[in-house]
Amino acid sequence: MLLIELAAYLAIGACSGVLAGLFGVGGGAVMVPALLLLFGALDLGGDWTAQLAVGTSLATIVGTGAASTLAHHRRDGVRWDIVWPFVPGIIVGALAGAMVAGWLPSGWLQRIFALFLAYVGTTLLLTRSATVAVAQPLPGRVGLASVGSGIGALSALVGIGGGTLTVPFLLRHGIAMRQAVGTSAACGLPIALAGALGFILSGWSRSGLPALSSGFVYWPAVVAMLVASMPLAPLGARLAHTLPVALLKRLFGGLLLVIAGRLVFV
Repeated sequence: MLLIELAAYLAIGACSGVLAGLFGVGGGAVMVPALLLLFGALDLGGDWTAQLAVGTSLATIVGTGAASTLAHHRRDGVRWDIVWPFVPGIIVGALAGAMVAGWLPSGWLQRIFALFLAYVGTTLLLTRSATVAVAQPLPGRVGLASVGSGIGALSALVGIGGGTLTVPFLLRHGIAMRQAVGTSAACGLPIALAGALGFILSGWSRSGLPALSSGFVYWPAVVAMLVASMPLAPLGARLAHTLPVALLKRLFGGLLLVIAGRLVFV
């Protein structure tokens, strides 16, 4: 690995860790577009650049998600009674989403991710202070599994831990923000595990993938990004209490929209 390539992975990991802690949008929203551009510049992945970026992001989220889940659990921030009914659907959905992504043309997958970024960016730009609404009751186990399958499939398809989808769902059903974030983090771990496994299986023996990769997961990038991202996520959370996060969220949302446009028209 070239020194400049290693430095790029460390920088991506550091940025994703800080921004995930600062904005709560998840590291995948940062890692995937950065890896798409970097892998393209390095000509890594051949016809499968988008799949390699998404699969590598999910494998990295396994490590960051485990650390985040443990931290929230220690603070009683995880509603395990909600997580466990979610898990079967999440696993099935994430595996299915990853397998589908493995057979999509890389350009299509890149544009799907761009649309997702546009959604996240628009949400960050338009979200005002939270308004109190009448909470809807949580669905039963079958309902939670069904919702989990949808969240898992979309999250694996675009290489995220699912917080952008899970947290709003939990808030609508009366779960306090602190527990919604912690529960979402716990749900993100099976998404990342099943999604990464799906990308490994769907990319197995594909031609044009770099050495030291397993299917669509490129391990040198995973290790380097984990080294940088895991220590810096708590820093982002601390900065959230001292910086003007409302303004920064809108600036970050605007940046995501610019990146989405760049990916659409590549």
